[in-house]
This record gives sequence, C-alpha cells and structure tokens, in this order.
Amino acid sequence: MVKHFGTKHTVAGGRYDNKDFYNRCGKSGILLPKVSLGLWKGFGANASERDVKSMIHYAFDNGVTHFDLANNYGPPPGTAEMFFGKVMHNSLAYYRDEVFVSTKAGYEMWDGPYGNWGSRKSLMASIDQSLRRLKMRYVDLFYIHRYDPLTPLDETLQALVDIVRAGKALYVGISRWPLEATRYGIEYLRKRDVPCLCFQGRLNMLDQAVADEGVLDLVRTEGVGFVSFSPLAQGLLTNKYLEGVPLQSRMSRDASLQESVLTPELQQTLRALNNMAEERGNTFAQMALRWVLQQEGVTSVIVGASNTFQLRDSLQCVDCAPLSDEEMAKIAQILGR
Repeated sequence: MVKHFGTKHTVAGGRYDNKDFYNRCGKSGILLPKVSLGLWKGFGANASERDVKSMIHYAFDNGVTHFDLANNYGPPPGTAEMFFGKVMHNSLAYYRDEVFVSTKAGYEMWDGPYGNWGSRKSLMASIDQSLRRLKMRYVDLFYIHRYDPLTPLDETLQALVDIVRAGKALYVGISRWPLEATRYGIEYLRKRDVPCLCFQGRLNMLDQAVADEGVLDLVRTEGVGFVSFSPLAQGLLTNKYLEGVPLQSRMSRDASLQESVLTPELQQTLRALNNMAEERGNTFAQMALRWVLQQEGVTSVIVGASNTFQLRDSLQCVDCAPLSDEEMAKIAQILGR
C-alpha cells in the first residue's frame, strides 16, 4: 500500500503552449485536453508508487489537465481515487485549480442494498466517500456511471443536481445511458440550471454503437460534450495483438478482455489497420486515437497507460496529420462498414 508520494512536484514549463491540445466541451466554458488520463486499470493496490506518480506527473507536465476516475476503480475498489488523492495532496496540491478531476458512481462499491446503482442514497454516500479518498473538497465532474433500469430517473438526476448545489461537484455528466434516457436526462438537468457537461461512452473503430444508436448526434446537437472511454479497445487497437496474445498482456491476465474476442478475422482486420498506420508514419494507437478525435462532437479520449512510454505515444496523436476523407473511407472499408 502506498504511504507517501514525496514532496512538491516541479512542473514543466510550457505545458500549455500547444493551444490546439484542447477542445471546448460542448457549449460550456470548459476546455478539456484532447487526450485525458484514465485511472481505470494500472492504479490499484498492485501498482508501484513510482509508476503511479510518474504517469500522473508526466501527464500534467505535458498539458493533460483532465484525470478520469470512478469510485470502483482499483482493484480493490477505491484504490485509484486514494492513490490519485495522495499524489495531488503531496506533490500537486498547489496546482489543484489547474486540474480537472472527474469521478463516477453507479457500479457495486460496498455491501448491502445501497452500495450499487443510482439511488439518491447510493449517490450521496458515494460522492462523500470519493471526496474523502481524493482528499478534496469537491470534484470538477461527477458522473452517473451507468443506467439504472429500476430507480426512477428523476431520483437519480435530482441527486446529481443536489450534489452540485451542495458544492461537492462543479459539473455533472452521464455515462453509458441509452438514447432516450440520455435525452430525458439532458432536459431534466437543463431545466434545473445544472446542465449536463458531457456524456462518457465507449467509442473506437471496433465499437461505434454510440454513433449508430444516435447518442453522439444527440449530445452534439444539445451542446453536450462527448468523452470517449476505451478508444483503443483495451489495447486491441495497438500493435500488441497482431500476432496473438503476448504474455503479461491484459488479455492474458484480465477478465475484462476475453481471448475469444481475438478471432482470425479480427486479427486480419487489425493487421490491415496497422499497415495503414505505418504507411502514414504513425503507430497503430496514434491512428486509432486520431480516428476517434475526428468524429464530430468528440471532445476528448481517455487513455490508460502502464508506463510513460505508452502515454507519450498516445499524446502524440494530437500532432499527427488529420485523416483525410479517403483514409476515413479506407478505414471504414477495412472494418466492413
């Protein structure tokens, strides 16, 4: 368990020089980095103090202001918030107003009937727990993490409104809700003067459901930002799995990415995409991230990383040449769309 992260970090100068690194989030006053750092994987109890600290510091030194968490990130649940809170408290506290911290609630977090889903009881308890772990008075953005089919939408949404009015979050967001519930939620929040800042959904070359179902169009027309999680499909859209499943890869050790997904047909698709990226002078990951960022309405992509080398590769996607219409058409053809 991490006990101490050291002294105040001396940040890099010029970290905000690249103005093109930021997108406006919908019609709000918030600018988010095109590449944000997510702490879903690799920031649990088995993470090393040095790696956790170095990745957060490296991200911040390179202009990343948005750090995406959730109450259940770890493992065990809560660990990622605790680790990030220690880094902020011990070495980045002076820069709190330069950092945009998001967290979420809605997945199972503690025993009993109130540690899950979207009831007012659960959300109110969760934001308080998150703030204690993060050692913060407020978070910048608080999401409902998933759609709850049993709790009335008004109860969930009003809890979000009251969390903002209590000063525990500056903005609220919706993650992974279906189209009509999202439409209702945006309208409910707007009428109570706590507008939905952004929608977080899975969007990558292999999973375009949010676009196909109309969610991406909806949030764009409503002036709501869109933040993509899993833009690299948990590593599938990198060169890692072109020849099979390597040892120590996520697929070999993490149930969230099943080996059965990697069919011969998918490998053939991945190789074709990788060849295209190499022809452009990009890594596969850079081209995949660039593709997501070019979808109309996308504000930011959330990337994970095991080390600063992976993070640096992802950040460089912003400086890659835009994909042309012909290249976008070729990618669609490779994907069979």
